[in-house]
Amino acid sequence: MKAARYHGKSDIRIEDIPVPQIKAPDDVLVQPFYCGICGTDLHEYAVGPIVTPVHPHPQTGVTLPQTFGHEFSARVVEVGSAVRDVKVGDRVAIMPAIICGRCEECRTGRGHLCRLFACTGLSAETGGLGDFAVVKEYQVAVLPDEVSDIAGAVIEPGAVAAYGVDRVGVGGGDLVLVTGAGPIGLLSALYASALGASQVVISEPNEARAAFARTLGLGAVVDPRDENIAEIMADITRGDGFNVSIECSGTSAGLAAGIDYTKRSGKIAQTGLHTKPATFDAMKLSEKDLSIVGNWCYRVTDWPRIIRLVATGRYPVDKIVSSIIDIDDVVPKGFDVLIDPNGDQMKVLVKVS
Repeated sequence: MKAARYHGKSDIRIEDIPVPQIKAPDDVLVQPFYCGICGTDLHEYAVGPIVTPVHPHPQTGVTLPQTFGHEFSARVVEVGSAVRDVKVGDRVAIMPAIICGRCEECRTGRGHLCRLFACTGLSAETGGLGDFAVVKEYQVAVLPDEVSDIAGAVIEPGAVAAYGVDRVGVGGGDLVLVTGAGPIGLLSALYASALGASQVVISEPNEARAAFARTLGLGAVVDPRDENIAEIMADITRGDGFNVSIECSGTSAGLAAGIDYTKRSGKIAQTGLHTKPATFDAMKLSEKDLSIVGNWCYRVTDWPRIIRLVATGRYPVDKIVSSIIDIDDVVPKGFDVLIDPNGDQMKVLVKVS
């Protein structure tokens, strides 16, 4: 079968490899439809290996090369003898986290913090950028007719965004600030709107991303470099500040903006991943009685809830898809375009089958 395989920094190859086989009673063999290219994939490509294993992974035992792809929809083509929740022919979205089920975190319902955490498409035998993949039954969630194969491939980043917003408790009528208009930032904005936020303001310096964000019609899109930004924010919030901020840029500037513009006793979700230590004014944090909450991944049981919300139309995750490419073009039209700081693409999906 054809697969996009990551061998190391700047080295992704389209290769012909054997079709994976079901080995355990709870295994499910799927045929991916669409697969998204994630920021984690981009970091691996640009400066990795980071989370892809160069030594045998303690959970899965795999090492590089790795078939990439952990955001994908698929069709079930074969199931193990003990599988009950899905059947051959079902359209599904894949929850890629692989957990041990035995550590304290897993046993107390925090599987996303599993001490042996692995991920399909990053540290597993298979990934979504291949003609077939093997996953566990608990990783598979059926898509209803109302959710397209394209939307199904965006459930994973949709769950990442939702978890961050949920962590700070966005409620009806809240004013919400999102810093960073990448895919997770825009999904965070869409989810906050679905929860009833009265307005979601997006802060983004990249003109192409800001323009894309405006198409969502959620609220003002501002440039944090504007010399009058403090006045703009005060005017939007009538001087009170935002109820919550969702920091999705992974930058010190984004975090500082959350601290500056969130109202007293408000909350900030640190959803964007920082690649180096952040600096911020801790005195402001204390003076304003603010809370900063870190977020990692998502609840591994959340797929059915997110899928139902997408099915209602209230959480239109597919709105962030900017292009669909063929797997043979995954590097030149996918990875190379997305790592360009001046690029105009948002979420690129690869049509696998």
